[in-house]
Amino acid sequence: MAKWGEGDPRWIVEERADATNVNNWHWTERDATNWSTDKLKSLLLGLSVENEEGKCEVTEVSKLEGEASINNRKGKLIFFYEWNVKAAWTGKSKTGVKYKGTIEVPNLSDENDMEDLAISVMMNKDEPDTPLLNLMKRDGAEKVRQALGSYVDFLKTEFTQGMILPTANGVSKVQSSSQSKAKLDKTQISSSSSSTAAPVNTGVKIPTCKFSIRDTFLTSPADLYRVFINQEMVQAFTHSSAAVEAERGGRFRLLDGNVCGEFTELVPEEKIVMKWRYNNWPCEHYATITLTFVDRSSETELKVECRGVPDSEEEQTKEGWKRYYFEAIKQTFGFGARLF
Repeated sequence: MAKWGEGDPRWIVEERADATNVNNWHWTERDATNWSTDKLKSLLLGLSVENEEGKCEVTEVSKLEGEASINNRKGKLIFFYEWNVKAAWTGKSKTGVKYKGTIEVPNLSDENDMEDLAISVMMNKDEPDTPLLNLMKRDGAEKVRQALGSYVDFLKTEFTQGMILPTANGVSKVQSSSQSKAKLDKTQISSSSSSTAAPVNTGVKIPTCKFSIRDTFLTSPADLYRVFINQEMVQAFTHSSAAVEAERGGRFRLLDGNVCGEFTELVPEEKIVMKWRYNNWPCEHYATITLTFVDRSSETELKVECRGVPDSEEEQTKEGWKRYYFEAIKQTFGFGARLF
């Protein structure tokens, strides 16, 4: 093997403390199939469009067939994904009549440009004609296209963390290769998260912090507890689509997929413990959030304890909880009280 400064530079082994895949020379592969399945469902479920005729919403992802993987060779990332997607949608006219249909995306692939992606929207058999079908074919299909574009972008940023290892000087040399041209068009929690992509993980442990915030609400512990686990109430105070499985191990997704997680403990009227994350956090990194409900006679004190929040996200997370949970809940349900 050549010494540093001698011979063919392609064969020089750059120094790394752990001697792992130096210079990112060796071919490595990461299977993204399971991650992609969860991500695609979280991005598609709850998508909705509305006009003067009524409202339509994606209610089920009934089929996800395919695979996805990422390869790293000489610091160059090569993306492969191929999916056949089928979803169900439900429409409701302004007069209250309900309709059902399907959405099919037969070839979501790295070989196809997102702009040219075929998206078929249909009514179920024996369903009557409705102007809502045109709404779904126009606006609904475009929202699905945007969601699938977001999946590709998350695949390139969120899932790839750690695949390009740091070199001796701490710099990761990243190149990416993909034939897809996707646009990230998901509303973010704040302006900072919408303009900044998740950084590539260099293999160093993420520094985290813990903090707690409190607030009081003019309601009972039972009513406040229900606000966090009832899907319709979550959709009401976030003013966006949400999916909430109110059981231990149940998942939740709100604010158009920008916040997601899993309930790990539910004690009615007393405590909720959950794994919680912003979508722009490092891949698979969750904070532990504990909500404690304390009966103060005519009020309920809510204590929120956050552990494992990335240091760089501390202020954003605090402000997010105050704005998108505390203030929104008070304004929506009339639980207004003093913040301290």
